[in-house]
Amino acid sequence: MQDNSSWRNPITLLVLMSVAMPLAFNTWSALLNNFAVERAAFTGVEIGILQSLREVPGFLSFTVIFVLLVIKEQTFAVFALALLGLGVALTGFWPSEYGLYFTTVLMSVGFHYFEAIKQSLSLQWLSKDEAPQVLGRLIAVGSVTSLIVYGVLWLLLEVFDVGFKWNFALAGGLCCLLAVCMLLGFPHFAAKTAQHKTLILRRRYWLYYLLTFLSGARRQIFVVFAAFLMVEKFGYSASQVTVLFLINYAFNWLFAERIGALIHRIGERRALTLEYIGLICVFTAYGLVENATLAAALYVIDHMFFAMAIAISTYFQKIADPKDMASTAGVSFTISHIAAIVIPAALGLVWMWSHALVFYIGAGFAVLSLLATQLIPLDPGPGNETALPGRAQRQVGAAS
Repeated sequence: MQDNSSWRNPITLLVLMSVAMPLAFNTWSALLNNFAVERAAFTGVEIGILQSLREVPGFLSFTVIFVLLVIKEQTFAVFALALLGLGVALTGFWPSEYGLYFTTVLMSVGFHYFEAIKQSLSLQWLSKDEAPQVLGRLIAVGSVTSLIVYGVLWLLLEVFDVGFKWNFALAGGLCCLLAVCMLLGFPHFAAKTAQHKTLILRRRYWLYYLLTFLSGARRQIFVVFAAFLMVEKFGYSASQVTVLFLINYAFNWLFAERIGALIHRIGERRALTLEYIGLICVFTAYGLVENATLAAALYVIDHMFFAMAIAISTYFQKIADPKDMASTAGVSFTISHIAAIVIPAALGLVWMWSHALVFYIGAGFAVLSLLATQLIPLDPGPGNETALPGRAQRQVGAAS
């Protein structure tokens, strides 16, 4: 790291990135379902197709390593943020099926490339000891930003009657402005270890890949269908969905850093075990719920468990060659989006037949994640990537 005594340091930059991303993306998320239903007449089929299209850039995140041949990671992250902001800003100007498809893909390219690069930069800039708590703190910063965003959004919708178009434009425009400030206001911070500039898949990372895949599949069911359930089945308005998001991020603000500290204290396997047991219960309850208030409570509980997912990243940081961070960040995002491309569209059709079955499938993915989590060693590291018998003593490079 460079110039850590100044405010112009890597952690400050990560904090600003953690402000800019939710400013644009969470505004888009809060307004999307109501905008899609009220302005573009979407049903479960169209929303499933839209969400599948949204995940295509995530599937292509492995291409980030080729972009890094011509542009530095830090610079690329800032440009990706600007693209995210542009896509969000344009969303309200095309209230049609194909207009929403276009702006969603544009926004998604920026979002997914940014998230892949931010994960890589975080794991490079943070030590193994500080990573869980600092990553939790960054989630808390994003949550505070989201609280402010949703509070302002509620005022704009309910008090000042500002339309969808200008809410999207304001949030996206501010994200672009912050990206410009980051580009001009910070020096380039060199990585502690030079990164590989080729695609890398290592056999010894197989458990990390599996956990990432299952997490991506399960997360898509929540992101796509849990919020849509609130609007379509229980009739939540845009302002009510915004209040629900406010509650979510209030909990994240209060507990995310503590969750990071908990992961550091009890380890990744125990933390993820708690997460997946909770998610099995939540997804099963989603399939049975008939009360709007109870559904909202489940949504908040579901969202709280997401903070524990940083344990997958810290597990990888402990077992990985430091040179693999950039390459593997792109690869892992691609792996997490393999199922994400298929699941929204496929389950959009299932949704038309049975809402409950969609969430029972989500519970199934949580069960598989719980089983895979038991293979994480209590003390993971190079040469001790899994808890399978006879694996702990093999050499680091043997299966690379």
